[in-house]
Amino acid sequence: MTSTPTGTPSLGARPDEVRRHNRTVLLRRLHVGGPTTRASLAAELGLNRSTIKALVDGLAETGVVEEKVPRQRSGAGRPSLLVLPQPHAAVVLAVDVRVDQVSIALVGLGGAILGRNSWNLRGHTRGPEEVITHVVDSAIVLAADIGVTMVAGGVSVPGVVRRSDGLVHEAPNLHWTGVPLGERLSTVFGMPVVIGNDAELGALAEHLRGAAREASDAVYVSADVGVGGGVISDGSALRGTAGYVGELGHMAVNPAGRQCYCGSTGCWETEVGEPALCRALGLREGSPRGAVVAELRALASSSALVRERLGEFGEWLTVGLVNVVNVLGPELVVLGDLFTALPASLIADVGGEVRKRSLVSRAVGGIRIVVSTLGPDSTLLGAAELAFEPVLDGV
Repeated sequence: MTSTPTGTPSLGARPDEVRRHNRTVLLRRLHVGGPTTRASLAAELGLNRSTIKALVDGLAETGVVEEKVPRQRSGAGRPSLLVLPQPHAAVVLAVDVRVDQVSIALVGLGGAILGRNSWNLRGHTRGPEEVITHVVDSAIVLAADIGVTMVAGGVSVPGVVRRSDGLVHEAPNLHWTGVPLGERLSTVFGMPVVIGNDAELGALAEHLRGAAREASDAVYVSADVGVGGGVISDGSALRGTAGYVGELGHMAVNPAGRQCYCGSTGCWETEVGEPALCRALGLREGSPRGAVVAELRALASSSALVRERLGEFGEWLTVGLVNVVNVLGPELVVLGDLFTALPASLIADVGGEVRKRSLVSRAVGGIRIVVSTLGPDSTLLGAAELAFEPVLDGV
């Protein structure tokens, strides 16, 4: 049996443990990789065909998977049936809490978004009680409209989160401190709800379904009001002590820089976060996201204008990414959220400078810097995948 993301059974494992393990591995492959044939499953998972047949037949009997003739057929003879995960067999709630907006989605087995909703946060509606109440009410209505039952939930929060119980230790831009979010939502919904840092979940989604699918070592760096990072190391999410990891935005890069809300001075996010980008573009800090994106698109047609207006911003972005690459040594850096709107010429210039100025990049022959392929859904899909992790063991 080949090694899998969920590990392998010990040599002394009971037959039922081996079957359960194989079932979970097969289901995870279908959930992340999509439809495939029994023969391909046997080859990929290193299991014999009789084992695959027994697993697929069992999952089909319970409605977790379905087998269909592929729409496009090639060659003569009987076509191989495709094994497809059934979205309604397991549905999780995904929640993405941002500084100015909350998005929810019901996501089925295989990653299909079955329904979604979002609303803006303004003033008093940003408090944890108000957010929790609105999430619960909206999720219940959405599930009823679609006709599904939620089995678990995952929530993305822009802050420092304790993974063990979902305590939001601090989410400064939301003005949240010590919020037992996981405990509250799990109790109200009557199902497990896990909480994660937004950038960490963005990294998870990009690794499973986005730009970093083929990368074993990658860093996801996203910008909103603040800047965060998520790390994939040797194919797994790096989660740190108690789940506290990825505060890349608080690297001190400019000793003569601005005061940061964290109490330090010259943090990276004070130079490349949304307020810094607004300043570089000559916009009022706090301008609507649409205005920032529109201004960036207007610049994109002229590389010279991009360098003139965003040269200093690009330099600080380069400085931070050089540090990230030198410390973590990824093969790939994925830029997410607001960074995806940066002009392609700026990203190319920054990538060239990082490869030139990073010792690690030069040693390994270059680091690729790309933008997210999941766009604004990266953290929402990451929250769904966080919820699915334990669910796949019991479907």
